[in-house]
Order: sequence, then C-alpha cells, then structure tokens
Amino acid sequence: MSSRPEDSPRRAAYEVLLRVDEGAFADLVLDSTLKRSQLDSRDRGLVTELVYGVLRLRMRIDFALIQFCDRPLARIQADVVRVLRLGAYQLLELDRVPAHAAVNSSVELVRELGQEQAAGFVNGILRSLERGKADIDWPQPENIRRYLQHVCSMPVWLSKEVMRLLPNAEARALGEALATAAPFTLRVNTLKTDREQLLGELVAAGHQARACRFVPEGIIIEKRGEGRLPGDAEGWYQVQDEASMLIAHLLDARPGQKILDGCAAPGGKTTHLAALTENQAEIVALDKHPQRVELIEQGAVRLGCTNIYAHQWDLTERPDADEDQGYDRVLLDAPCSGLGVLRRNPEGRWNKSMVNIRDLAELQQELLFNVAPLVKPGGKLLYSVCSFALLETDQAVKDFLAAHSQFVLEDLREHAAPEWEDLFTDSGTLRSYPHRHDGMDAFFAARFRRLD
Repeated sequence: MSSRPEDSPRRAAYEVLLRVDEGAFADLVLDSTLKRSQLDSRDRGLVTELVYGVLRLRMRIDFALIQFCDRPLARIQADVVRVLRLGAYQLLELDRVPAHAAVNSSVELVRELGQEQAAGFVNGILRSLERGKADIDWPQPENIRRYLQHVCSMPVWLSKEVMRLLPNAEARALGEALATAAPFTLRVNTLKTDREQLLGELVAAGHQARACRFVPEGIIIEKRGEGRLPGDAEGWYQVQDEASMLIAHLLDARPGQKILDGCAAPGGKTTHLAALTENQAEIVALDKHPQRVELIEQGAVRLGCTNIYAHQWDLTERPDADEDQGYDRVLLDAPCSGLGVLRRNPEGRWNKSMVNIRDLAELQQELLFNVAPLVKPGGKLLYSVCSFALLETDQAVKDFLAAHSQFVLEDLREHAAPEWEDLFTDSGTLRSYPHRHDGMDAFFAARFRRLD
C-alpha cells in the first residue's frame, strides 16, 4: 500500500469518495487532499474530474455496470464498487484516458486496497464494459422518469421534483444540464478594476475567457492556461457563479443605505453589495459560525471592501433591534437544499431527500420571520435560495405573505435590465436555470417591500 495515497491520482480520488460516503463534503475533502499531495497540475485535474464526475453520474455509471455484472452492486463490497465506478467513469466519459489505462489502474487500485481476490472480477467487468458500452440499451428520452434516473443520474425523489416543476422536454433539459460540469465564472471586483481590463489580462496570460450574458461584472473562463489567473493577490475578482451575482443587483441597494446580509458567509454577495454601492453603504453581515465570519472579513480585506461589519449570530434567534435601528435593505440568502448547485456539490443527489427539503423549508420560514421586523417601513427584503424545489421557492413566498400582511411582493421585472426578461416568472420572481440561461446555476429570488 502506498505510504502517500494522495500522490496517486486514482487512489486520491478513491479516498475522497470514501470520505464523502462517510458523510463529508466533497469540496472540503478534495481541497484538503490536493493540498497534502505532491501531484502535478495535470494529475490534480484528473483527481477533481474523477471525484466530481463519479458523484454527478453515479446512477448512470451503476446502470452501465449492472449490464455486465452477475450480481447486484449492493451485494459487492463497497470499496470494490468505488473502484468499479472510478474505472467505469473513465471508460464512459473520458476519451483522453486510454481504455487499458483505466482498466489496469483499477485492477492495481483494488489490489492496493488489499482486495487481491477481487482483482480478476474488476478486470473482467471493466473489460466487458469497454467492449460492450456502445451496445448499452440506455433509457430513451420518451421514458422521462427512467431517462432522468439512469441517464441524467437523478435519484427517484429528485426526478419526481423536476417532473413536477417542468414539462417533459424541459425536465429532460434540466436533468441533462445538471449532469454536466458547472462553468467556472468570476465576478470582476469593480472597486479595483473593470471587466474589459480583466478580460485583457486573462487573454494575455493564456486563458480563454468571455463576458457573461446577463451580469455586467461576470466573466466565464472557457479554458484555463498553464499559469495562475491574473489579479488573484490584488483582489481583482471573486470566484462566483453568474446566478449568484444576480442576487446583489436584485436587492436594489444604494449608497448611504443600511443593509443587513443575514446569512452572509462566505461573503460573495456581501462584497458584491459593497462594490455596487461603491463602499458607501453600511453593511452588517451575519453568520452562525465564527470561522465563517472570519471568511467574510478576509474576503472584504482582499477585495478592498470597507463598511462591512461581520458578526456571529444564529438567526433562529431574532436579533435585538428597534424599528428606528432597522435596515433599508435586508438580504436573506437562506440555507437550502442546494438543488440548483448540484453540479458543484454533487453529493447532494445522494445525501438529501424530500424530508430534508421539508425541514429546510421550515427553517427558511423561521429565518424570514426573524428578519422581517428588521426591515424599515418602506424597506425591502430579498429572499433567495440556490434551489428549484417548490417548497423552498413558490411555496415559501406564499407562506411568508400569508403570515406577514405588512409586506407585499414586488415585481422584479419593473426595474431590471431588458435583457433580463427571460429570468423572471409571471409573478415577478427570479428563476434561473442552467439549460435556459447560458449554464448559470439554478437560483430563486423574491423581493418583498414593507408597507409604510
């Protein structure tokens, strides 16, 4: 067994998947593993590809494997199944990895894990998959439920939610989009530079990049060059999805206002608000965990954001504030299921259920109930989640308005840029989708105004 398993890319990927199966977050474990490793940039990229690919497409991979296996995967040892999934992902999805390398490395890995008796089994299954993968009878799009589950890799509960939300063709398109890798996007820090300048610097450094479709500060990195991205140390940008960038714009924040960001960490939207108000608004940023409050503070320093005051506070307890001390604008980017960012956190497909979503919906109402009194008369409250689940979106709006007669729902279309029209629903809320909106994450937002 290798003394430094993180220095073998496939073993490193296996160890991350093992930790995720034990309940860890993929991004945190992957980051820790890569920091310990001595892998070169190409192998580090392979580890990342394998981890996120297997987690995103696990159900598709399993469907392919069972075509060539003489027993259910549930009856095979878990460590052997992980190796099979890693090998199968390479055979099915990675053209740049030769088939013999995918098979032989999988056999070597299962031996390294002390499963010598399974080496022949792994070798046979993967070689059969390589020979027969073109003949797999995949579910067709017309059978939308099986297509979502076995081609788009959606568990049953998630496929039902997507089918309840969208008609068949769009349900299929959303499922396909969530089965792909998410784009790598940057928010230009307009306190220090502008988009044209940063685009020029990126191209000069060997990166391929283009402007985002909707947000004026957004850049999509289409292909990274060999070197680092320019401007990291200088605070020229923040890594942030375009859908997330929409949220600060929708709050309608202005210089001179007092703003509350209720669930602020890690601080991307907080620092965006500071940039949009040119450091001329007072922004109070709250988070439940002290270490995450430190992330907000570090991000503010890096990006040159002033007038951000970060504090630890659990919003399941109502903050003390008189109406005279209230806020002109309140942002509640609430804890949610994260269904809209499954490409970035793919383990959510396998460790969540509708029970979790119902619990989260109750928490979201509790947080809304506690921040509502902090909004000044005439002030605005923006509720947002990176989810498309109905309980966390449309139903959350209905429940809040039913319990808060002093608030009305505003139509976000009224003051939005004309090119944003496709982002909004008939009721004036935001719903972004990757299959509709240039690959951005699926977000929801609704803005409420407190009556005078």
